[in-house]
Amino acid sequence: QVQLVESGGGLVQAGGSLRLSCAASGITFGLYDVQWFRQPPGKQHELVATIKTKHARTYTDPVDGRFTTSRDDVKNEVYLQIDSLKPEDTAVYFCKTTDLLGRRDYWGQGTQVTVSS
Repeated sequence: QVQLVESGGGLVQAGGSLRLSCAASGITFGLYDVQWFRQPPGKQHELVATIKTKHARTYTDPVDGRFTTSRDDVKNEVYLQIDSLKPEDTAVYFCKTTDLLGRRDYWGQGTQVTVSS
C-alpha cells in the first residue's frame, strides 16, 4: 500500500524558514517524479514545485526563488525548503506522486504552514 506522509509544517514569523518532508512507503520513491502543491485558505490547490527522478527540479511563479525541493532516495523522502516566508505562503502543503503507468495519483494528508506578519 502506497502512503505519503508530510511533516515539518508549523507556525512561523514572516522571514523565517521551514523544511517540509514527504516520506513514502510502499514504493521506491526514487523511481517517481514528485510534486509539491499548496492549498491556501479558501482557494484551490496550486502546484509549487516538481522534482523528477534524475533530480531535475522546476518551480512555479508564486515561489519566486524562495523554495527549494530535493530528495534523498536512500531515505525514500522528498523535501521542500521554504525560505523568506511570507504571510501569503500560508497554506496546507501536500506532496503528490503518480504511479508508473500514470493511472493513479497518491497524495499525502498535508502539513499546515502558517506565516504570521
